[in-house]
Amino acid sequence: MKKYSIILIATALVTLVSCKEDALFKTNPNELSPDTFFKTAAQVESAATGTYAHLQNRGLYTRHMFFMMDNMSQENGRNQQLEADKVEYLQFAFNANHGPIGEYWKACYRGINNCNLLINNEDKVLALNDSELSPEMKAKFVGEAKFMRALYYFLLVTRFGGVPINDGLSSEGQPRSSVDEVYNLIISDLTDATTSLRSKSVEDTGRATREAAIAMLGKVYLFRNNKTAALVEFQKIYGQFQLEDEYFNNFTEEGEFGPESIFEVVYDDEIGGSAWGETGTGLNEITFRGQEYGVLNWYNVHVSDDLLDEYEAGDGRLKDNFYMAGDDYCCGTIQESDLADASGTIYRAAWKKYQNYHAEASEDAASGINFKYLRYADVLLMMAECVYESNPALAVEYINEVRTRPSTGLAPLPTTLSSAQVFNAIVHERKVELAGEQVRFNDIIRWGNAATELAGSNFQAGKHELLPIPAAEINANAALSEVDQNPGY
Repeated sequence: MKKYSIILIATALVTLVSCKEDALFKTNPNELSPDTFFKTAAQVESAATGTYAHLQNRGLYTRHMFFMMDNMSQENGRNQQLEADKVEYLQFAFNANHGPIGEYWKACYRGINNCNLLINNEDKVLALNDSELSPEMKAKFVGEAKFMRALYYFLLVTRFGGVPINDGLSSEGQPRSSVDEVYNLIISDLTDATTSLRSKSVEDTGRATREAAIAMLGKVYLFRNNKTAALVEFQKIYGQFQLEDEYFNNFTEEGEFGPESIFEVVYDDEIGGSAWGETGTGLNEITFRGQEYGVLNWYNVHVSDDLLDEYEAGDGRLKDNFYMAGDDYCCGTIQESDLADASGTIYRAAWKKYQNYHAEASEDAASGINFKYLRYADVLLMMAECVYESNPALAVEYINEVRTRPSTGLAPLPTTLSSAQVFNAIVHERKVELAGEQVRFNDIIRWGNAATELAGSNFQAGKHELLPIPAAEINANAALSEVDQNPGY
């Protein structure tokens, strides 16, 4: 049975701070907190636990997040039965009225509201008697809220650019802040979290740790193209994690919280919930990812030829990430006919990553496999990116740590590569190592090569780097108008 220590006590807090459908900024989380709240250690812990809940929202990892990011990156191809709003990601045909984009936006701000509830009541937490809650635990619970607020804002700023900053102290809608202002808040929150969170060696599984905050801060600095600052953070945790010998272990229930894991979005199908519903009125501990992508079930998408063609001959990650005709699963062998969609078109491969077929004959709407939001392989490749211009040989060493894990079966790259060759190697390794992990679209946007990589997909440079601000938010927030809409929408 999965040991997930933070989900069982969240229901009351999630309900307490759920916000209204139509006006996310018109709800002040502090007003929702009863006078009796933050009087006990259990209440503080419940508030901290509630900050994680909206990662499991339908707008994020329960359903729409993986379609959005995997389809826009063209890692997926469309099967005949794929729903229209998911096809729009593949074709870059969405607009400000796109329902799932609105759900993504709402999920992030609902999560931010949960975080603000705790952060803005830090004085009440600190006022608790130390015999009730130790100073270390007081700091770490507030640190969790800051880590999570930074993560939700990072999910927003990378997809929408500058967004309104909701501090939870005003009942009025807020105007758009600049990208710099949003990133400054993210960096401030993460910096605080790196000193207040507890180490992974003592923290309960599923909760944010000091190492996760450090890794996330490094990632944010890299996204800001501050490679020197990013490397400083990454070096603080270098060597404190280990790569899984078996790459596939990262993407199974059995391999959760393994030596490579830094931060996971946690699910538990023994607790359950509804993948159709939205977190906010109760727990939702299952994701639709298994059934949606499952080759023996709904099979709404297949693996794109572009992604498959990226793998080198003999790279074990090809077999670990994808099913092809003739591959074994728990209860048989994948047939060529299994790879056909509703129209009868047969595709080369389907997803194996994050699927349960190694242990179960069929997927349903209740997958409990965690998503690895940050893992050590990602950090090593980001470290390579930080140094490839100044020290290409060192960058190759970081790359080789990833590409030569035992199950990969690849030879190391030579350390004599030029900086340009090393950058190309980083692009390649991130594409094959992190496939289907909602990483690639952000990568090609920040590298500035999206128009080339997504050629033929209707991607428009100067427009599709960002999503449209949801029309419902512009209509509901008096501080926004159509002037605030992203270019091209």
